[in-house]
Amino acid sequence: MKSTLIKDTTKEERIELIKAWIPDEDGIQDSGMELWDMYDDYINGKREIAEINATLVHEFATEGDIEGRR
Repeated sequence: MKSTLIKDTTKEERIELIKAWIPDEDGIQDSGMELWDMYDDYINGKREIAEINATLVHEFATEGDIEGRR
């Protein structure tokens, strides 16, 4: 598998990678989340996918996560 690190990809390759992650029914249409916005820093070579994903883990929780804390 080819590396997805910024240093190993072009901007065009990063765009194609994000496109590949967006299925026809991505399940986030009504959530207010937009993959293009979330991964803009990766596409533009500012932050790696892992860095972005790490921040998302802290920002988004499911109802089950919230219920489990009560």
